Amino acid sequence: MSALELGQKMVEMVNQGPAGEADFVSQYYADDVISIEGQGSDEMPARIEGLDAIRAKHAWWYDNNDVHSTVLQGPYIGHRDDQFVVHFTMEMTPKGGERTQMVEVGLYTVKNNKIAQEEYLYLMG
Repeated sequence: MSALELGQKMVEMVNQGPAGEADFVSQYYADDVISIEGQGSDEMPARIEGLDAIRAKHAWWYDNNDVHSTVLQGPYIGHRDDQFVVHFTMEMTPKGGERTQMVEVGLYTVKNNKIAQEEYLYLMG
């Protein structure tokens, strides 16, 4: 599966909600996937490795935030045939916090028809 096809499948499945997201991860992430966030914390480090760690990160996210909506746009494709970018817009309320909108992009690298690395970049300012 090409990067373009994986990106299209991601947008389709994740826009269906948390169950679609979980299915996408199970079907299209490599067992040794690397995830890099723009920043980390004691609870959730910026860099994690492995499919189980990705699942734990997603569980942590949904346990700590009420996610009202997630909308993906893309995929955006460049000159490399092993990468794509997806634009995320999320409406969420952190537990004990105020409702907010979060915007970020995910840069995905594909190897052997699976997501081998994801890296998230945030809209700041």
